[in-house]
Amino acid sequence: MTAQRSDEEQIGNLPRPPFDRDLQTVLHALAGQLPSTITAEMITPMRQAMAGGPTARSALTDAGLDVHDVEIASYDGEHIMLSVVQRAGRTCSGPCFYAIHGGGMIFGDRWSGVAGLVDWIVRYDAVAVTVEYRLAPEHPDPTPVEDAYAGLVWTASHAAELGIDPDRLIVAGASAGGGIAAGVGLLARDRRGPVIAGQLLQYPMLDDRDETLSTRQIDGVGVWDRGSNRTGWTALLGERRGTGAVSIYAAPARATDLSGLPPTYIDCGSAEVFRDEDIAYANAIWAAGGQAELHVWPGGFHGFDAFAPTTQLARDMVATRDHWLQRLVG
Repeated sequence: MTAQRSDEEQIGNLPRPPFDRDLQTVLHALAGQLPSTITAEMITPMRQAMAGGPTARSALTDAGLDVHDVEIASYDGEHIMLSVVQRAGRTCSGPCFYAIHGGGMIFGDRWSGVAGLVDWIVRYDAVAVTVEYRLAPEHPDPTPVEDAYAGLVWTASHAAELGIDPDRLIVAGASAGGGIAAGVGLLARDRRGPVIAGQLLQYPMLDDRDETLSTRQIDGVGVWDRGSNRTGWTALLGERRGTGAVSIYAAPARATDLSGLPPTYIDCGSAEVFRDEDIAYANAIWAAGGQAELHVWPGGFHGFDAFAPTTQLARDMVATRDHWLQRLVG
């Protein structure tokens, strides 16, 4: 008699949306460089391989931007670093992009993805503030989201001296940074903290429970699959992952009341782990009477705009974010 297949084996046979044809080509090229599943043992070597702070900082200054660092105290009295980026010689007041980097809660630094802000900084004569939140597993929840919130409070309280229009403070984050940005938005609401004009959540990491269809579909394929997601959430939450002992600020998908949030932009790919939790988050904002814009890009894997920026799908994704931002900050 044939033994009944395990749940995991059945999961492996689930149909899933196909990858966009151009993105599939990129995935083939990445196959030898990036593991499909990131395990705990890979965290340290991948951090070392991804370090690029000096290069990123030089790219900003080469673009005519001024960069200066500020050290602030976080919620626990420990100090974290912020970097303030703006056009050299700028004197006017403009919008602020408070940027929270991605990296699955376990990788990255405040320079990760900051090059993507250059166009907005120049176009809107804006200020960008990036936060060096401490990473899991060395610094588990609530440290990452509390660090990010502390940086937001500092930014808002220094708006005048930084040349920030307090009515145009936008919180932005990608992947884990998008999840932390959503947590920061909930903290600001519940603590009556800084007023946020909008939150830009790029394929945000929102749900630790590993229960959605999309997480079961993207298992062993693409970029940041189900196993990688478990690694990231376990680093952040330890044995609490998937239990009732997880706060809405660590995993915003757990929030049952999403009223009182700023206008929100959410995007993701149709072929990524975060698809269903991102759709559900937008739907919960609408259910609470809030304003959200959602885009699910057909055939997109996680972070495809960063890995394959010249593809048509990536260009469309970036342009659509730009349109939302233009409507928001004018």
